Amino acid sequence: MTLLGKRIRMERIVNRNTGNTVIVPMDHGISVGPIPGLIDLKDAIGRVVAGGANAVVEHKGMVAEGHRGSGRDVGLIVHLSASTGLSTQPNAKTLVCTVEEAIKLGADAVSIHVNLGNGQEKEMLHDFGHVSNEARRWGLPLLAMIYPRGENIKDEYDVNVIKHAARVGAELGADLVKVSYTGSSTSFGEVVDGCPVPVVIAGGPKMDSDKDILEMVKGAIDAGGAGVSIGRNVFQHDDPTKMVKAISAIVNGGNDVDTALKFLE
Repeated sequence: MTLLGKRIRMERIVNRNTGNTVIVPMDHGISVGPIPGLIDLKDAIGRVVAGGANAVVEHKGMVAEGHRGSGRDVGLIVHLSASTGLSTQPNAKTLVCTVEEAIKLGADAVSIHVNLGNGQEKEMLHDFGHVSNEARRWGLPLLAMIYPRGENIKDEYDVNVIKHAARVGAELGADLVKVSYTGSSTSFGEVVDGCPVPVVIAGGPKMDSDKDILEMVKGAIDAGGAGVSIGRNVFQHDDPTKMVKAISAIVNGGNDVDTALKFLE
């Protein structure tokens, strides 16, 4: 029954026709505070849902503040780990929520953040293993956000460390893995080929050009990626609804960049 439950819940966070997904993470309030675009979470969620987002990521305390407050349905992924930019060790993520708590909040899935290549990697991998076990036991999909970040990483966008990060996610039982884009469709294809579960890309820092964002999305999809988990480049956009529509046109509509750009006009 847990396998059936997981399949049902997966359909709430991915497009059931394409198997791809447009996720908008909105968990930044812990790491960097109430930044522009997320000050009014209910409004922010309403805007991305209107654009066709498949799911949003939130911390447990914000679910009641904004989720589904727009009156439209959207998948809920509750984030389980956190750190703040005020810390001397901001790359050290710690668990702040449990799988059972997330279920009680109505979560369709949970997510965890793991940074590899730093002095706290051991603890984060331990937490990952524990969460993976609990999510599997409850039949709840698990999104693993995995980044090579720390004193032992020279280039966090290097294809070799990113494909290693993605494989770690699969090896430890994630149902979806989120990693950074490697810069080209060819190199990102190596990441996808080495990871037996669906891979989505992070959006990274706020970008200046809409076309650059969409070209990154298109490159990931062409490489066999399963979609995106893009935050600031969506909720800090001048029109988040239009940006989600443009991204969805590529991820779930199979369109090219020029066609997607028309949704931003």
